[in-house]
Amino acid sequence: MSKKFVSTITSQTEDFAKWYTDVCMKAELMSYSDVKGFIIYRPYGYAIWENIQQYLNTKFKQTGHDNVYLPLLIPESLFQKEKDHVEGFAPETAMVTTTGKEELTERLIIRPTSEVLFCTHFKSIVQSHRDLPKKYNQWCSVVRWEKTTRPFLRGKEFLWQEGHTIHATEQEAKDETMGMLSIYETLGKDLLAIPFVTGRKTEKEKFAGAEATYSIEALMPDGQALQSGTTHYFGQGFARAFEISYRDQENQEQFVYQTSWGVSTRLLGAIIMVHGDDDGLVMPPYVAPTQIVIVPISNDKDVLTTANDIYNGLKEQFRVNIDTSDKSPGWKFSEYEMKGVPIRIEIGKRDLALNMVTVATRYNREKQQVIREDVVQMMPSLLQSIHESMYNKAQQYVNKNTYYVSNYDQFKARIKSGGYVAMSVHPEAEAIIKADTQATARVIPFDQSQLESTCPVTGKQASQVILFARAY
Repeated sequence: MSKKFVSTITSQTEDFAKWYTDVCMKAELMSYSDVKGFIIYRPYGYAIWENIQQYLNTKFKQTGHDNVYLPLLIPESLFQKEKDHVEGFAPETAMVTTTGKEELTERLIIRPTSEVLFCTHFKSIVQSHRDLPKKYNQWCSVVRWEKTTRPFLRGKEFLWQEGHTIHATEQEAKDETMGMLSIYETLGKDLLAIPFVTGRKTEKEKFAGAEATYSIEALMPDGQALQSGTTHYFGQGFARAFEISYRDQENQEQFVYQTSWGVSTRLLGAIIMVHGDDDGLVMPPYVAPTQIVIVPISNDKDVLTTANDIYNGLKEQFRVNIDTSDKSPGWKFSEYEMKGVPIRIEIGKRDLALNMVTVATRYNREKQQVIREDVVQMMPSLLQSIHESMYNKAQQYVNKNTYYVSNYDQFKARIKSGGYVAMSVHPEAEAIIKADTQATARVIPFDQSQLESTCPVTGKQASQVILFARAY
C-alpha cells in the first residue's frame, strides 16, 4: 500500500456520516464557527458554490429573470398574513427582539424564506397588465433554527437562491414552475454529474402555502435520498392574502399567479456524497474549483519551463493551478486527490527526456503518458469524458437501486437496504409507511404507467405511484 501524505479519512463502509464530515473538514470546504449550527465556507468550498451561481445566473438571464436583493428581516405581523406559510415555518424561525438597549415594539423574523417580502414588494410595483410578468431571483442566506445540523446538508444558516415570479395567467405560472424544474435537472446533468429524479411532492410534503411543489431528488451511496431543490406553484393563494392585483386589458381587477423556486448549498453535500470515495472528494470537472493541477516533480529548469508553458496554454480556457511549493510530490498528489481535482499533470526529468508528461485522472485513478505538445489540446475531450463517465456511473447506481413493488412486506424489506422504492398507494398509506419504516414520500413520478388498482398498505383504491426513500 502506498504511503499516505495527508490525514486518513474514515471509510464510507465503516461510518458514512463520519466519512462525510472528515471530507468536509480535511478537503478544507468548511470550518465550524463559534455558533453551533453555523459554518464558515472556506475558499475551496465557496468556489464550488460560485461555479453553481455562475451556471444558474446564465440560465436565469437567458430565461428573462433579474437578480434583486430584499431585506434580511421580516416584521412578525407581515409574516402572519399567510396562515399555512406561518404554520410551516414557525418552529424554525429566529427572531430579533431587542437592539441591546431596548425591546423592539414588534419582533422581527430573520428570513427563513422571502415569500412575504416579495409579496409586499410586488403589491407596491404592479398596477397594470403591462407590469407583468415580474421574474426575480435573489442570492442570499436564510436562517432556520434546526435542532440537528450537518455541514451543507442542514444548518441553521445556509446559502441559496430563491426565485419569485408573478404572472397574469395560470398557464404562464405553471410553465414557469416546470421550466425551472427543467433547469435544475439540467444543472445536475451538465454541471454536477448528478442524475436527479424529478416529480411532484405529495400534499403532506409540499411547501407551506403552495398548490403544488416539484422536487429534484438525488440518491446517496448509503441509499438515502437528498432533496436537492424545489419549485412551487402558488396559484393565487399568496396574491389574495397580500392583495397583489392588477388591471387587465378590460380594466378589470385580477389577482396574479405566483411561483417560487430554489436550490441551496445542500448541492455541495450532494456532490461530496454522490462522487466521493475513501480518499476524499472526486469533483465533477465543470464545477470543480480547480480543474487541472500541474505538479513539477523537481526544480529542474527544463521541468519548470515545461510546466509554465503548459500552464500558459491552459489558463485562458480552464481553472488550472501550478504547484511549485516545497512540499514533496507525494504530499501534493495526496492533497489534490483529497480535494478531488479532476486532472493532475505530473512533469519530471525522466518524462521530459522522452518528451512526455504524465496525466492522472482522479475519478478512476488512471495514469497515461502523453506527448508534451499534445497535452493542452487533449484537455477539453478528457474533461468531457470524465464528466460523462461520472454521470453515467451515478445514473447506473440510481437505476440499480430503484425498485417497484406491489407487496407491503416486500416494500418494508427493500426499504431497509436503501434506495428508491415505488409503490401504488392510497393517500392514507403515506403516514403509515413513514411510521413503520421511517421512509418518506420523495416524489410522485410523472410517469404513472405502473399504477395498480389496490394499495397494498390500506387495501383501498390506489390513486398514484409514489417513490419512497429514507432521506436526509
